[in-house]
Amino acid sequence: MKPLSLSIAVKSDSDRNDQCQRLADELGVALVTEEGSYPYLLVYSEDGLSIQQTGKGAAGPVRVDFSAGATNHRRKHGGRELIVKAVAGNQHQPPSVLDATAGLGRDSFVLASRGYSLTMCERSPVVAAVLKDGLDRARRSGDSELEEIAKRMIFIQGNTLDYLQRLDEIDNPDVIVIDPMFPESKKSALVKKEMRTFHHIVGADSDSEQLLEQALMKARHRVVVKRPKKADYLAGLKPNFAVEGKAIRFDIYSLRAFGKK
Repeated sequence: MKPLSLSIAVKSDSDRNDQCQRLADELGVALVTEEGSYPYLLVYSEDGLSIQQTGKGAAGPVRVDFSAGATNHRRKHGGRELIVKAVAGNQHQPPSVLDATAGLGRDSFVLASRGYSLTMCERSPVVAAVLKDGLDRARRSGDSELEEIAKRMIFIQGNTLDYLQRLDEIDNPDVIVIDPMFPESKKSALVKKEMRTFHHIVGADSDSEQLLEQALMKARHRVVVKRPKKADYLAGLKPNFAVEGKAIRFDIYSLRAFGKK
């Protein structure tokens, strides 16, 4: 995997130059006016911050928008989502959830829309910047329902393993959700643009097994692991049960029943 400074740069925008410069400084990458040799650019627009692939045949931008499209559909119909069934808990007093691999925050948003309190960790500084931008826009959207959902989503940029190791027992989450990077598909034409971007910018997960081990020591009630439907169990550890869809499944490691301390 290339160093971040060779993989991505921030595209300058005359209307947002200070904002662009701050982001470039925070990430330690170049601020450019042209794409040059960079395969990806971070681009600010009226729609927010996005990761934009460059070159011929480039895919469209990857951004976080909790108010539109598929994400908004999931907000309105989230009760039927597999992630909600997997996390479960008391619907009148939903459990606290740590999303250990937040990514673009979509599963966290579905859970928050159903009343769960979320803490989201994302260690990639690029993905974290895009997620934070989307969350900030949701919090000032003028949509009272969306703003209320966003208030239940606390974001932390950093390594989840470090975060868990520092966590006092009293602050342990009820449920920890882990979504390791899916293996890169050989059928590249079928891979979503977000996944191609993540593989390039973030790279492979090298510590997902260690993360599962730590999560099992910290979660109060259960650990939920998202997997491709036919994939092996993470770390070869068989779950207590699973919730399955057409292409994915959620492996559930039960530690103690909800309602028990």
